[in-house]
Amino acid sequence: MTDAVAALRRGDPVILPTDTVYGLCCDAATRAPTERLYALKRRDLAQPSALLAASVDDLLAVVPELDRGQILTGPYTLILPNPANRFPWICGETPDKIGVRVPDLPAAAAEVVRALGVVVATSANLHGEPDPRSVDALAPELRGLVVVDAGDLLGTPSTVIDFTGEEPRVLRQGAGAFSPAS
Repeated sequence: MTDAVAALRRGDPVILPTDTVYGLCCDAATRAPTERLYALKRRDLAQPSALLAASVDDLLAVVPELDRGQILTGPYTLILPNPANRFPWICGETPDKIGVRVPDLPAAAAEVVRALGVVVATSANLHGEPDPRSVDALAPELRGLVVVDAGDLLGTPSTVIDFTGEEPRVLRQGAGAFSPAS
């Protein structure tokens, strides 16, 4: 865990297990680590990523204007209003919206994330490739990074829900069950 924390603090991306798939993560505090993560993943900076926190309190410490009542924990990525335009480097073309995630992290990953407060997270794959459920499924280009290995994971990505409209809207059905009436 100390290697992963040190790498993140240096601005290097690392791979962490979540409750769904392995995530490619970096320090969220400044733009440069996110740009490195996107280049490594071969992802367009116009596409948003999410802040990942080990707890709702950790998330609210960096984005205090979020509505605690809207934050689902577990296998969900939420798109929420971002009135202060915080972390614009992860918001793609929509700085007034921010993606957030508070998964049920394996203990070692939770320790790493808590050390930084929040990290930027996206699936640990090259853009357009399958989401990795194990370290063995990582692309060769990503295997040189610091990796926290938690064995085989669920393998289904998080459910993405947009809460910025009048009604919640599921953008991607994934591991978490959700219907607007939930």
